[in-house]
Amino acid sequence: MDVLLIINDAPYGSEKAYNALRLAMALQREHEGVRVRIFLLADSVTCALPGQATPQGYYNIERMLRAVIAKGAEVKACGSCSEARGVAKLALIDGVEISDMSQLTRWVVESGKTLTF
Repeated sequence: MDVLLIINDAPYGSEKAYNALRLAMALQREHEGVRVRIFLLADSVTCALPGQATPQGYYNIERMLRAVIAKGAEVKACGSCSEARGVAKLALIDGVEISDMSQLTRWVVESGKTLTF
């Protein structure tokens, strides 16, 4: 089964991206047959920027995103959202691809579960 997580918020300031990635990690750890897909919309496209520095002891979205990618998650970032925020031409975390709404609609149709954060 595919599980699609759509993240809308910036990596810091709320805990939505953090909680979405916690869920992704738990799905990967506890349910081998589940394929995790993550689509970054709106301000969440900045989750895909490398070089995030957080104080010791605080969650780091970059590390979490790299961890779920390393375990096979597919991660796409909305192209128009990336352009609007000036990150479309910046380097992204390895494994994150710029995408579009057509890809998101395919993932929604194909997924057994879709959750938004």
